[in-house]
Amino acid sequence: MIVIRINSLQKEQITPLLEESKREGFGFIERLVHDYQTGKNKFSLPGEALFGVFHNDELIGVGGLNRDPYDQDKRTCRIRRFYVVKEYRRKGAGSLLLETLLSEAVPNFSAAVLRTDTKEAAGFYERAGFSKIQSDHATHRLTLRGGELHDHKR
Repeated sequence: MIVIRINSLQKEQITPLLEESKREGFGFIERLVHDYQTGKNKFSLPGEALFGVFHNDELIGVGGLNRDPYDQDKRTCRIRRFYVVKEYRRKGAGSLLLETLLSEAVPNFSAAVLRTDTKEAAGFYERAGFSKIQSDHATHRLTLRGGELHDHKR
């Protein structure tokens, strides 16, 4: 498995993820495709990025970093549109993708937040060091400092 920055979202690459995510009842990959195609969100502002996990040239996961629109000082990023196909879950693809996103975030941001509504995803992020938070805009947060990742409770 390899993680590569996506600079152009290709329909033939993203379609299998889109179809599987819809079958699972998730709409956020559809929003990713729509927002990318319309230019609403191309993960192109300073510090932002979109990455894909590939296995044998097949896109098996995707995730991005955006500036958090709710952060006044613009030092918080938001993990967005994070999805790994079911066949590759619990096989390291998600962890590899998350590590890449957080490493990319460290030089530009002091914290990462995200919103999830599934118990499985919450557990994944908590095992990665994120803490649950009470917020209208996010469910989890991780403080980033000096090239190292730290749970904000420590």
